[in-house]
Amino acid sequence: MSEPFDFLDHDRPAVPDLVFARGVTPFRLPALGVRGRLVRLGPLAEALLTRHQHPPAVARLLGQALALVAGLAAALKFRGSFSLQVKGDGAVTLLLADCTDTGALRGYARTVQDLLDPLLAADPAPPAAALVGAGLLAFTVDQGPDSERQQGIVAIEGEDLAAMAMHYFRTSEQIAAHLRLAAAPGPEGWRAGALVLEKVAPAGGVAASADADEGWRTARALAATLGESELLDDRLAPEALAHRLFAAEGVALDRPRALSYGCRCSRARLSGILDGFPPEDLDHMAVAGDIVMTCEFCNFDFRFRRDQVRGRPLPVRPT
Repeated sequence: MSEPFDFLDHDRPAVPDLVFARGVTPFRLPALGVRGRLVRLGPLAEALLTRHQHPPAVARLLGQALALVAGLAAALKFRGSFSLQVKGDGAVTLLLADCTDTGALRGYARTVQDLLDPLLAADPAPPAAALVGAGLLAFTVDQGPDSERQQGIVAIEGEDLAAMAMHYFRTSEQIAAHLRLAAAPGPEGWRAGALVLEKVAPAGGVAASADADEGWRTARALAATLGESELLDDRLAPEALAHRLFAAEGVALDRPRALSYGCRCSRARLSGILDGFPPEDLDHMAVAGDIVMTCEFCNFDFRFRRDQVRGRPLPVRPT
């Protein structure tokens, strides 16, 4: 039997079919006027971060970005994707992570090897600021072609990704937020996690505002006691960790949210993109009769036979 034409081939690449049921655990601290989320990627971190052969410093930054977008997306009401983009002039020129409304995660980091090698030779674990350099950070909500994208952009400020994101919330959203991010390899592979705290606006005048400020200081002080090993330890249930941190303040847990491996590439999607090119461009793309397109998220090569890609019809010239 002959091979199917690419526009009829809807197969996805061999990527993990992985769901982590307790990825995001929301909670509230009513006495302090604070809400938050504990994020654990579990084995998803290993699956997502090992699609590319990044040095540990770059994989750590990408893992933190994935945990961050998972924690922020869980608090939003939207249909589509929520993404973080960091574009800089350093060794990591682009950091991208996104999470859908159903919890599907994907991400990648684009690097310049000539800049990355000397940086890591001088410091194998440089801060995020050294990796990305100067540039811009953006959060985007994309709900599809029928809705206008919502995007906020700020200049990169801060030594680590948590500080960069908190700078965004202070300057763009005027929201009081506190973030702890972690990603590291362990005995069972990479793990990544996040603690997200947000101050809830008080109602009731000056006295209520003063109480809210004091509650916010207390919540941040308790969050500061969280160690990276606690945030990444699979054996420590997120409910137990929330009680360990905030039991004295009356922590109330909400229903956890699942996260999943979320690359959305497919032969059908990429074939549709190729069909938008004119035939002469497709001819230039072809090498030995094949066109190869690589998904930057899952690092999978899709190979298309040139004679099976139709391309955009040439315009008919008037005679």
